[in-house]
Amino acid sequence: MVLKGTSKYAAKQVIMHPVIQEEKTGCAIASCAAIAGLSYQQAQSIARSLGIYADDPALWSETHYIKKLLAAMDIVAANKEIPFSAWDELPNCALLAIKWHQISNRPFWHWVVFTRNAEQSFVLDSNPGLKNNIRTDFGRIKPHWYIEIVR
Repeated sequence: MVLKGTSKYAAKQVIMHPVIQEEKTGCAIASCAAIAGLSYQQAQSIARSLGIYADDPALWSETHYIKKLLAAMDIVAANKEIPFSAWDELPNCALLAIKWHQISNRPFWHWVVFTRNAEQSFVLDSNPGLKNNIRTDFGRIKPHWYIEIVR
């Protein structure tokens, strides 16, 4: 996949591939790995060096850990979460919070990466149970909000 400068959000070409999460709750680590072009193990090693672990609920119910992990990979994420309104309004690269739900008044979600190139838009989903981790079934994906990846 190639992310190209096709909109006001464009910067430079970036090759992105899905990274499959190797831990049940490793979607944040896998999403960061996909954005950075790293393997899951490389991203996991960086996360652990920062005291970030996939089984920590804060990693999938708060945003500061994923932003800290991205920063350690020299990737800049926007400071704020933006409510999702339409697929064509997303920047060329964004972290999406999907499968958003609450447990005991605490929000939880699954992290995925939205990306767009000159030919199409797609979602890189780290879920190991999917037949294809490059998703274009946008009607089935229900983003709650997103974080723009600035690079």
